[in-house]
Amino acid sequence: MNIVRAHKLKDHFVELLRSASSQLPGDVVDALQQGFHQEDKGSPAHMAMEIILKNIELSKANSTPLCQDTGTNIWHVYHPQHICKTALEEMIRDATEEACRLSYLRANAVDPVSGLNSGNNLGLRFPVISFYEWRSSAVRASVMLKGGGCENVSTQYALPHESLQAGRDLDGVRKVVLDAVFKAQGRGCAPGIIGVGIGGDRITGMIEAKHQLWRDLADRNPVALLDKLEQRLHDECNQLGIGPMGYGGKTTVLGVKAGAIHRVPASYFVSISYMCWASRKASVTIAPSGKTTFHKRVPRSMTCNTPNCKG
Repeated sequence: MNIVRAHKLKDHFVELLRSASSQLPGDVVDALQQGFHQEDKGSPAHMAMEIILKNIELSKANSTPLCQDTGTNIWHVYHPQHICKTALEEMIRDATEEACRLSYLRANAVDPVSGLNSGNNLGLRFPVISFYEWRSSAVRASVMLKGGGCENVSTQYALPHESLQAGRDLDGVRKVVLDAVFKAQGRGCAPGIIGVGIGGDRITGMIEAKHQLWRDLADRNPVALLDKLEQRLHDECNQLGIGPMGYGGKTTVLGVKAGAIHRVPASYFVSISYMCWASRKASVTIAPSGKTTFHKRVPRSMTCNTPNCKG
């Protein structure tokens, strides 16, 4: 029997959206609490972090959105070969409309030509859905809600960058990432999480940068040079003094995650995807038997680029 129809995936996807919208993953909450305790008591940074943590508590208790901007819904769906992607997409779109009706999501889909809002969070290529075939017999879907404020300060650089004296190497990457975080100030709703895509073209580089945002904050990059870069950038970004919501302080970023993909010789792009403190994501796995498992920390297979990943 078709797992898509047999196990009412639409209902599971609505629940997934509710969870993602109202509850942060544990790694993000842990990092925010750590930041709260680092800030000087009574400082604007300390008070901002206290408000953020209270907001997290209330949103979880009441199943209300953590932020009024529930953003662009970005879906990664892993499925076995025999599953119809069209049916999965229909379920996701139906679930998106239902979640909007229930106020788990805000109506965010705006036609850029007419300026009209669709009113149901559906539009052309909205939500954004990527499908990956894998060898498991289960379906696993993950959703990330990417707010507009942090998306507005996401950016892309081409190396070499003369004014920053950034060459075509990892030190050049480091310089432009620091420049991007400094220019964002509090506008991206700091403390943020920084996804970095090194290489590719202007499209694939930004996709890679966004892909890094699926990673757990506690993980370490398996590429030694990138791991060293991530740790250094995390420390240096937090020395910029921007702090929570731009009020100053020690917690400007919660983490920096970087990935590299091949480029052509003529181009060296560094793509930077800024995620606000409300790093909303969740995933669900549905076995052929109908057993359903919801995850707040995204499983490893969701953070790998390998086709036919076993999970």
